[in-house]
Amino acid sequence: MLSTVVLYIVALFAYAADLGFGRRPSRAAVAETAEAKVLVGAAGAESAAKDDAPETTTTQEGRRADWARLAVLLNVLGWASHLGFMVTRGLSADRWPWGNMYEFLAAIAFASVTAFLVVMWRYEARFLGAAVMVAAVIALGVDNLWLYDSVGPVTAALNSYWIAIHVTAAITATGAFTVAGSSTVLYLLKTRAEARGTVADGGVMSRLPSTDALDRLSLRVTMFAFPIWTAAIIMGAIWADEAWGRYWNWDPKETWSFVTWIIYAAYLHARSTAGWKGRKAAILSLLAFAALLFNFFGVNYMFSGLHSYA
Repeated sequence: MLSTVVLYIVALFAYAADLGFGRRPSRAAVAETAEAKVLVGAAGAESAAKDDAPETTTTQEGRRADWARLAVLLNVLGWASHLGFMVTRGLSADRWPWGNMYEFLAAIAFASVTAFLVVMWRYEARFLGAAVMVAAVIALGVDNLWLYDSVGPVTAALNSYWIAIHVTAAITATGAFTVAGSSTVLYLLKTRAEARGTVADGGVMSRLPSTDALDRLSLRVTMFAFPIWTAAIIMGAIWADEAWGRYWNWDPKETWSFVTWIIYAAYLHARSTAGWKGRKAAILSLLAFAALLFNFFGVNYMFSGLHSYA
């Protein structure tokens, strides 16, 4: 766990350096380079062009690529260390390693990082790295400082094969929702910067994708996570019938899981039928993510119910 946290922290700084130094030259630099090429070409000195501007641009891009490669390498090493923690924890406990809050939060952080790596590979969304690493580091910090629990057996209600199905689905959906929420936050930050006219060449916001791209990415990841969250609720109801004799007990955890589902369903419905996009849709998405976080932290510590053993 210590190795995981350290690797994630260093990866966070590497992602921030990659984002800060930029993945492409500013429009002013591109114009200046193009003008230099035209002037040199007119003078008939093509060799000078190869020696000056292209070499400088190549050197800058190489440094940026070095930061990017370092960030991804550290991220993957941290992910592997995180996976090792989950596996050894499960082997030590001789059960699925998400039987209490400590294990569950560690699993959610792992799912978030995994979802980010998949999204980064699929959509080239390396710009999300710093945001996701911040979330993972905070989650693991809280987990180890305040939620740590030694390895031990679980209650009878959790001693079921459904923990491998229901809880895994909930963890997977939560990890994906975290990535979608990170994209939404970046969308709102860039929208605000554009409204204020502060998206300058060379600034961090100028190196993010367009607001439309951030909006679409958040929607795509949410569309992936929502059916999994739906399945988690349905499988939880089946497990509840086996454990407690009723499919639905209006337990605080069940209620807030359903509230979270309703808000995410409203978000997707508004996007598909009412044509919502942009700021209104982003706010609704963050409201759903806030309900998800409250379902995990607030319900477990502010209310008592059938899920209190977690």
